Amino acid sequence: MERNVKIGIIGCGGIANGKHMPSLASLPNAEMVAFCDLISDRAKAAAEKYGTPGAKVFTDYKELLKLEDVEVVHVLTPNREHADISIDALHAGKDVMCEKPMAKSAADAERMLAAARKTGKKLTIGYQHRHKPESIYAKQFIDDGKLGEIYYAKCYALRRRGTPNWGGFLNEEEQGGGPVIDIATHSLDLTLYLMNNYEPQMVVGRTHKKLEHPESANAWGDKGVSTTPLEEAACAFMLMKNGATILVETSWALNTSEEIREGSCMLCGSKAGLQIINDKLTVNEVVYDRKTTTDIDTSAGGVAFYDGKKASPAQTEAARWIDAVINDKPPVVLPEQALVVSKILEAIYTSSKTGKPVYFD
Repeated sequence: MERNVKIGIIGCGGIANGKHMPSLASLPNAEMVAFCDLISDRAKAAAEKYGTPGAKVFTDYKELLKLEDVEVVHVLTPNREHADISIDALHAGKDVMCEKPMAKSAADAERMLAAARKTGKKLTIGYQHRHKPESIYAKQFIDDGKLGEIYYAKCYALRRRGTPNWGGFLNEEEQGGGPVIDIATHSLDLTLYLMNNYEPQMVVGRTHKKLEHPESANAWGDKGVSTTPLEEAACAFMLMKNGATILVETSWALNTSEEIREGSCMLCGSKAGLQIINDKLTVNEVVYDRKTTTDIDTSAGGVAFYDGKKASPAQTEAARWIDAVINDKPPVVLPEQALVVSKILEAIYTSSKTGKPVYFD
């Protein structure tokens, strides 16, 4: 079924301009017809750049939700507002794409899932690292049984000096935390998705705020980096109900030799292993009694990965999401999966505060 989907954008800040609106604009079957932001000039600028002729502009998202022709809403606000806006949109009869993480708290994420189930509308979360060609290839490789039983994994979300200091990133009330909820959420989502394992048993974690000069050499300068109470780094250990173990390492600022490692993971299985480090996929096997390491070139893997131009993960995410809406299919990122990610993130913070493991039912 081919038709155009009319979309309303709620939140016209950095993530909207840097990811969602350009990606939707690249699709032939997506029309952005309404824009909302607390700063009216920001909503107007977005409408002028990405909107259809006559696109409407609001400062109150509830007014946008009254538009009957809007079928899909993208919620691109600070984390604290994800739940209430998404729930209102679902009850207004809209399918919802909410930017990551699902919510500031696991309880809010639970409310979002309940609303999606009650209304029967689609809800997905913006975990774009699932949509990298390396991730798509790895998922197929794993689902074909090439790794065997995956029993050990690491997820990495590391920056040496890259603390974001614009918008609400350093506002604990708005965001809920630092690199754990900001970038580790991506790597954890990707790891659980590739493993197809969403049953944690126990999490123990520790956040760190130790650097004497965290603002030094920061990619975006100081502007609050030296005074924010948010963690600079964290690590965690997870035990899954099937016995698998997962390590989590994340940082905005850390005295490490690695400049950047985001949306990255390593999976070890009974037959083989693989790692996705940034945008590079490597498979580790023993073949004919010899250790082998193979770099997978996903840019030349056939029509699934190359059609004359390489789409960004954000564009692939948008295309798969709109396809799910048009053809009434489940989205790639299910809200039930994103809820587990939120529960684990919260468990890391809770474990760090209490000094005790967090156990799941």
